This record gives sequence, structure tokens and C-alpha cells, in this order.
Amino acid sequence: MAKNVFGEELVACSTAPMTGFYRNGCCETGAEDSGTHTVCAEMTEEFLIFSKSRGNDLTTPRPEFLFPGLKPGDKWCLCALRWMEAYRANCAPPVFLEATNEASLNIIPMEVLITKALKSIK
Repeated sequence: MAKNVFGEELVACSTAPMTGFYRNGCCETGAEDSGTHTVCAEMTEEFLIFSKSRGNDLTTPRPEFLFPGLKPGDKWCLCALRWMEAYRANCAPPVFLEATNEASLNIIPMEVLITKALKSIK
């Protein structure tokens, strides 16, 4: 069972759009997830522009990857390294800690995640 950053059962991030490396709604990870898609975040216009400027367009649908394209307000499992890069550029989107995989803590300090935490996924 996957755990969140509190060491508790990982809560689903989003099923509309369906997110997660395994497209099961959760920010689960495994050996095949080289991007560590573990941070449950709420998309912002600022972050989507930042991500596109770094070569990862998250707004354009890619049906071949079951990717609908994102808009501000959508919840999505982001790569921990990209989120941290955005944090350093002052444009990291807010996160839902209960839906953020504990594997994120290998890349992002808990104190940093807390600064961008939203109250609840619900």
C-alpha cells in the first residue's frame, strides 16, 4: 500500500482528469516511473506556462498517453523534480499533502511542501 508524506495511506489525487503514472487516480510510483510522478498539485496558469517553457506542455491533450490536457484548477500528479524546479522559480503549484506520495520526500523537503500545502483534497 502506497503511503503519503505523513506515512498514512495515500489518498487519491484526481479521477477527473484521471491522473497518476498508472492512471489510477493516485500518485503512486514504481521502478518504471523514471519521472517520480508523486506530487499531487492543483494546476495554476503560472505553473502550466512554466512547465511549457521547460519543454513539458501539460495543456495539450495527448490521447496516446491517456492525457487529456490540463487547465488551471485541475489536480495532477507532478514529477517531484519539476515541482521543485518550479518552487525554486517561485511558481510551484499548491499541493495536497495527503495525496502526495512519501517518495516525494526523497527530492523535496517536507518543510518546503508544507509552505505550498492546501487544506484538503476534498
